[in-house]
Amino acid sequence: MALLQRDTRTARIGIIAILLIALSGCASAKYSALEKVGIHKRDLLVDGVEDARDAQSETREQLVTAYEELSALIGHDGGELEVKYKRLSKEVDRSRDSIEDLDDNLADIDRVSEALFDEWKTELDLYSSAALRADQAKKLAQARRQFATMRDRMQKARDRVDPVMVVLSDNVLYLKHSLNAQALDALRGQATTLEVQVDALIRDMQLAIDEADAFIARMRNAE
Repeated sequence: MALLQRDTRTARIGIIAILLIALSGCASAKYSALEKVGIHKRDLLVDGVEDARDAQSETREQLVTAYEELSALIGHDGGELEVKYKRLSKEVDRSRDSIEDLDDNLADIDRVSEALFDEWKTELDLYSSAALRADQAKKLAQARRQFATMRDRMQKARDRVDPVMVVLSDNVLYLKHSLNAQALDALRGQATTLEVQVDALIRDMQLAIDEADAFIARMRNAE
């Protein structure tokens, strides 16, 4: 069953990717084209939140790896410093790529959520039944609140990223022309500060991931 769900989602993502590549115009045109093949804004939002959740997990893991490389370099007990420095620099570059991917995914869910909720609100005027309209208005308000709670969690976790990257980038830049024991000694004080920041990032990323999972489950159950 899990394999079938993964295959279905992979196929859907493939269709989405092809259509989005073909359509480089405005978002409304993209959404209209996707809806013609049975992919609605709700589907796009759920898929987008899944992608953003995965990007958060990847960013967390990548930053932790970069931090561990820095800690290993600062606390070196012999060995080739140049090799360790190159490994650190590579992981910091990968961290930047992960953050860029995360930001793209967060921007995507902001766009599709706005389109979905605007459409949902507009459709309320189409109801003849006051009872049905009131029920949908209630569901819309609830979905908005749930999304806002999840998005706030995601943003709080995202905001933890920059302070970590600042320290990592500064350290890589500092060591670029001063890769020696004295330079490493000068950076040891920052390692403790970075450890606290990384711990906070790990905690808030997990909270955001859990909130995303809950939002995805609620949206699917509402279908």
